[in-house]
Amino acid sequence: MVFEMTTRLRKVRRLRGSRTHGWGQIGQHRSAGHKGGRGNAGLHKHHWTRTVLFKEKHFGVPGFHNPTSKVTEKWINVGDLDTLFPKHGKVENGKNVLDLVSLGYDKLLGAGKVSNKYTVIASAFAKQAREKIESIGGEVVTQ
Repeated sequence: MVFEMTTRLRKVRRLRGSRTHGWGQIGQHRSAGHKGGRGNAGLHKHHWTRTVLFKEKHFGVPGFHNPTSKVTEKWINVGDLDTLFPKHGKVENGKNVLDLVSLGYDKLLGAGKVSNKYTVIASAFAKQAREKIESIGGEVVTQ
């Protein structure tokens, strides 16, 4: 059962206008020393109970980072090749050539539809992307 004190009986109501509220003459009860330090000070010492109860994941390294994982930073879908070719494509020996490696793409993905034959130069590609390009009559070249 919780009993709450009425506001009119609180000490702060009596001390309104007193500047220090009974804590002395020169700014006592103000600085960081009275609060146990600034910021996260004392989480291993005098604030350890608070750390255990409320900040249990504050210390330590979360998770695991795989140092050998390959991250594909920039990719393009098969459906975007038709809009990319007029700006960056070339016609060599009667073939429409798109060099995705020189454009900075890491991987060719298989979403969307292709309407034209392309010879695509890519460093990596999805199986579905290769199937879609080859079904129309194009080819995928790995570099």
